[in-house]
Amino acid sequence: MIVVAGEALIDLVPRGTGALAALQPALGGGPYNTAVALGRLGSPAAFCSRVSYDAFGEALLDRLRATGVDVSSVQRGAEPTTLAVATVGADGSAAYSFYVDGTADRLFAAPSALPPGTRAVSFGTCSLVLEPGASAYEELMRAAAAQGVFTALDPNIRAGLIPDADAYRARFKSWLPSVSLLKLSEEDAQWLGGTPQEWLAAGPAAVVITRGGDGLTAFTAGGEYAVPGERVEVVDTIGAGDTVNAALLHGLAARDALSTQALPALGPEGWAGLLGFAARAAAVTCSRAGAEPPYAHELEG
Repeated sequence: MIVVAGEALIDLVPRGTGALAALQPALGGGPYNTAVALGRLGSPAAFCSRVSYDAFGEALLDRLRATGVDVSSVQRGAEPTTLAVATVGADGSAAYSFYVDGTADRLFAAPSALPPGTRAVSFGTCSLVLEPGASAYEELMRAAAAQGVFTALDPNIRAGLIPDADAYRARFKSWLPSVSLLKLSEEDAQWLGGTPQEWLAAGPAAVVITRGGDGLTAFTAGGEYAVPGERVEVVDTIGAGDTVNAALLHGLAARDALSTQALPALGPEGWAGLLGFAARAAAVTCSRAGAEPPYAHELEG
């Protein structure tokens, strides 16, 4: 079981140009998209979050169930669902503004235990910023790491939600001893400061940096490994990084490599196969509107 811990929200995606373009609601949130992608790839997955009882919350859970994701660890609340208004650039890149005050996912409480059979837990995005839930997710991360569970972190920076950048950067560094796999975009790496080598020294067994269409690079104590991006007609990039998270975890599970000892031992061939799989998966997501990660059969061969 791979557990994904974090927010589920509604993306309001423009269908047209201009400030008053019609907005299409879409199910989203970085951790939520990662859980859906894991389910579509065929990995046993569970979602750990707090979701509203409103109609959006029901729709979010319905999709998880339909994808085969276990939702027994999802907490519920009467507060509304978080909204994220997306702006899509000419190159397909997405930027967001958020409506988060008083929403359900902010009141997440750390569970007393992870689901039986948990091999890995994935964290990231808004859930590690917005209090009081952020502290509860942090507590879960540290507890999982202390139990020897493989932990993955994608900070997926949303700068508009971070009131004190320096305080967040310090907090990010404090998480690294509890992180097995750190994945982040090139833009996030620049915002956070530091280098892959500095982050590796602080705790993670591997750091993976995504560079959009230019591909992915993995850094480990054993070496540096890179693959090019898959060429595709980009509709938008919504959910692409989340798909990479899922593909990496799915690929590591398939290789029985969900451990800090296994990551440096993958070697050039293992990392090339894993990163190439993640690049193909992300390209499929970029080729269609919204966060629509691929199913396993779309990546065969």
